[in-house]
Amino acid sequence: MTLQTVADAVGVSRMTVSNAFSRPDQLSAALRARILDAAADLGYVGPDPTARALARRSTGAVGVVLTDSLGEAFRDPAASAFFGALAEELAPAGLTVSLIPAQSVGGHLHARDLPVDAAVVYGCAGETEAVDWLARRRLPLVFVDQAPLPGSPGVVLDDAGGGRLAVEHLLALGHRDIAVLTMDPTRTAPGWRTAPLSDNPNHVARERARGAVAAVEAAGLTARVYDVVDNHPQDVDPGVRDLLGGSDAPTGVVCFSDLMGASLVRAAQATGRTVPDDLSVVGFDDSFLAGSVTPALTTMRQDFVAKGHAAARALADAMARARGEDDAGRPRTVMIPVELVVRGSTGPAPR
Repeated sequence: MTLQTVADAVGVSRMTVSNAFSRPDQLSAALRARILDAAADLGYVGPDPTARALARRSTGAVGVVLTDSLGEAFRDPAASAFFGALAEELAPAGLTVSLIPAQSVGGHLHARDLPVDAAVVYGCAGETEAVDWLARRRLPLVFVDQAPLPGSPGVVLDDAGGGRLAVEHLLALGHRDIAVLTMDPTRTAPGWRTAPLSDNPNHVARERARGAVAAVEAAGLTARVYDVVDNHPQDVDPGVRDLLGGSDAPTGVVCFSDLMGASLVRAAQATGRTVPDDLSVVGFDDSFLAGSVTPALTTMRQDFVAKGHAAARALADAMARARGEDDAGRPRTVMIPVELVVRGSTGPAPR
């Protein structure tokens, strides 16, 4: 079966049949429906996608480079929520999404071989094989939750502002011993931080901690930062037990994520502490994990829909610039605001 077979059956040109599959806006709804019905009756499934991509010099697909393994990325509630918002924004433009691991898997460099027209790089600290290959291919790139490469746009949260707001909330409740619980992938074991925050290669962790530490120090207090290796339960759970196990446990903690916040609440309750009477906890992201503990987490809410929309818009502009369109505008970094959501995990400092 070919386009011409369907065209002869309907009594239209071969180009009209082609438009019914690839450019539906060129036909009336009734004519397109008649052509597709005829094609279905004849067993014709449409133009070959590979041939169509070669003819257009476009795959109609964009890549998303996710930090860690793909499995770990989807177990991260913030990463999965962002990916869902991005995919929904790209779908109306006819763009499909291909997932690309940050590092090669089984010796295969997917970023080198995968047919995509552009890519979103999400939260990949430092250089990765995927980003290196995509840059070599001169594809339009958008960087999310990290500093962009020169000439590329970015989308970031006001992470430092969120850290500051979280500390100011605890200060207003009378807390004077406030710790920051965060992550640093360069560490080999959890513990209190002695190195400068600037040494942390993870942009989000560094900025959230920077804003929180600045607010603590602005109040004339000593800032303490506790690092775990990564934002995974197997790294967080032993870290929070150690944080609470010493005699100098804080009365308030600002956490890198809701996952850390929820783990901290459970660990505190396991040691006989009451949240928030003995310990106040602030999470970050307002993911579903914020409601997975009792009391529910006070947290910093990020708007995943706004973040996905901003990334999709930046991607469309980057692809337009690559095509040489004059109205695409210059690449820039968009900052998405965050919002404090007060729930039951924070209260007045204990006497």
